[in-house]
Amino acid sequence: MNSLQERYEDKDVLARTLYGEARGEGLTGIEAVANVIMNRWAIAREKEGYWWGNSVKEICLKPFQFSCWNPNDVNFEIIQNITDQEPLFYLCRHVAMRAISGTLKDTTGGATHYHAVSVHPAWARHLIPCAQLGNHLFYREVI
Repeated sequence: MNSLQERYEDKDVLARTLYGEARGEGLTGIEAVANVIMNRWAIAREKEGYWWGNSVKEICLKPFQFSCWNPNDVNFEIIQNITDQEPLFYLCRHVAMRAISGTLKDTTGGATHYHAVSVHPAWARHLIPCAQLGNHLFYREVI
């Protein structure tokens, strides 16, 4: 696959992930989730590979990382069928384009993980958030 095709697929999967994970959080929340994914990609490139994937697409699709891609999640079917006719998805595509082109400012302080403030996952029990944006807490993995 050529790099242009890979870049298109990365952007499409990233936009669908942003829509499935953060469409209710407004632009700030959508950008923050994009930052998390791009921070993971930066680490994977720096380390020449990492367990969560080596491309934006792989990172988004890694099982159990972004719930909207879990087949039993209510958002799974929605993100499969969404089109640019939906204004929020069009916005997610724009954010994805900015993220992949490197023009999206990181507002999360380098976060690689996040969760809604309404849940308390075991993986975050001993971590200190590096940011709170909207209804989400963000964490930077110590690698």
